[in-house]
Amino acid sequence: MTAARPHAARPTWSDDDSEAFRDLARRFLEKECAPHEERWGEQQHIDREVWNQAGELGLLCPSIPIEYGGGGGTFALEAVLAEEQIRALAPSLGTAVHSTIVAHYVNAYGTEEQKRRWLPRMASGELVGAVAMTEPGTGSDLQSITTKAIRTGDEYVLDGSKTFISNGLLANLVVTVAKTDPADAAKGISLVVVETDEVDGFSRGRVLKKIGQHGQDTAELFFDGVHLPAANLLGGEEGQGFVQLMQQLPQERLVLAVGAVAAIEETLAHTLAYTKDRHAFGKPVFNFQNTRFKLAEMATTAKIARVFIDDCVAKHLRAELDIPTASMAKWWTTQMQCDVADECLQFFGGYGYMQEYPISRMYTDARIQKIYGGTNEIMKEIISRFL
Repeated sequence: MTAARPHAARPTWSDDDSEAFRDLARRFLEKECAPHEERWGEQQHIDREVWNQAGELGLLCPSIPIEYGGGGGTFALEAVLAEEQIRALAPSLGTAVHSTIVAHYVNAYGTEEQKRRWLPRMASGELVGAVAMTEPGTGSDLQSITTKAIRTGDEYVLDGSKTFISNGLLANLVVTVAKTDPADAAKGISLVVVETDEVDGFSRGRVLKKIGQHGQDTAELFFDGVHLPAANLLGGEEGQGFVQLMQQLPQERLVLAVGAVAAIEETLAHTLAYTKDRHAFGKPVFNFQNTRFKLAEMATTAKIARVFIDDCVAKHLRAELDIPTASMAKWWTTQMQCDVADECLQFFGGYGYMQEYPISRMYTDARIQKIYGGTNEIMKEIISRFL
């Protein structure tokens, strides 16, 4: 059964370089990732060598400057990769965290020495990046974290724990949110970089079992008296962590929205193909009025979402995407992704509840989108502050 995709047209923000990158990403994902997704889901992580393979092809850090080992492109390449992972049904390689988020923390705020030390190895896949924000008792309220990095001479001593960390099992470069001044809320927060292969006192807890995204290694991390060189303070100045996080969150939220729109389109494509092929009461399921009307509604949602997100990406490429619009994009597209997945699964009947059908994975994978990157309730709170 071939899904007739309504998203074949080139996005308005794309160009020839982006489309060449898309072709490369598609071939890699279809050959090296998609065939292994079921096995990765069972083992709860991808094979480590896939990171190196992606790095060799130039699929990691594509929008990091060439002088630091990256591809020298723009966010358009990050968006392309996010879309193609959805379309290939190969979401487990955590490039959005590694390339779009962690690498850009280092590129935006790192000292020259830090950028030359870490970015080339991230681009090659030698280092796998993660960002450790969330703690067992703290979700979106970053100012309430309890993880501490206390300066002692030329070192920081890091103590605390983190949970729900994407790439957590395989990551060996962890940008960690910690209090360098526990007496201060926002101004006491700094970002310290932990090279896990180089320190004692770091450990990983269990890989967390999730209702979706089974092949994505999400883990608990523990820091017990980890000694870090003072040179591992991102940017070299204490108290900048909260501002650094806030400045990068719009891009993080945008890449989630890009993935959400691709998921809406892919979910609709699979459902159209199924309802036109599946027969009930002597005719295709698509021929029932309820089916056609529901699919017409979802096709409209997909079109509106695509136009909106393409505009957001274009604005971001011009450095014009503001905080409330990024928050609007994140909450609305992820809500629509969940709604569309739920409506579409219904047309598959009992088969939609079976894991061998992609629609079931689209349904369970969608649900986290309304939670990470800032819950959708937080997005609405942010938007309301600008009204």
